Amino acid sequence: MSGKLIVLEGTDGAGKTTQIRLMARRLEQEGVPFRQVKFPRYGSPFAAPVERYLQGDLGKRPGDVNAYAASTLYAVDRYASYRQEWREDYEGGKLILSDRYTTSNAVHQAPKLPEEERWVYLDWLFDLEYNRLALPEPDLMIYLDLPAELSVQMLLRRQAATHTQADIHEQDQEYLRACRESTREVAARLGWRVVDCAQEGAVRSPEDIHEELWTLVQPLTREK
Repeated sequence: MSGKLIVLEGTDGAGKTTQIRLMARRLEQEGVPFRQVKFPRYGSPFAAPVERYLQGDLGKRPGDVNAYAASTLYAVDRYASYRQEWREDYEGGKLILSDRYTTSNAVHQAPKLPEEERWVYLDWLFDLEYNRLALPEPDLMIYLDLPAELSVQMLLRRQAATHTQADIHEQDQEYLRACRESTREVAARLGWRVVDCAQEGAVRSPEDIHEELWTLVQPLTREK
């Protein structure tokens, strides 16, 4: 019996980490058995090439590393994670709550390609991970959407608060805008659930967003 895989993706700065934390707390309160995973797994040797890519060691701009090469780096980390950490829980019927997944490549790598080539790439990506690597497909994919100008503001606040440096994706505002525009089309065609994290030009409260997310997640916690 397989479990359920719920994935949260989002525009950079949309508060995905906060929403993962709130959802984990809610699942605990509701007594739902679950396992939480996060990608990339910074610090893991299988994620080391991804870290080097994001630090700019393979090119200073996102487009310096083509979509297929970058996606392969991420796929290795996901495959190792599944085999090492959470396959047994998933196959045992437990709910898996994932902070990013294969779908992150759809968000961040597809915009590197001309529009007419993106769906060829996406077919390749999903075939690689879901068929050839036999990774589970998400049962629910939620995308937290935030306008680009608010995304940049939230990223700057996060960097100031955590004293961290932006990676090559986060440093490139035009790239972030392209990712958002591309992802809205991808989400519509693939049936992702899009949650607007802004209202009337301001970011919604984390609690408000969480309650909307729970209406999407709760039905899956009841399925056997």
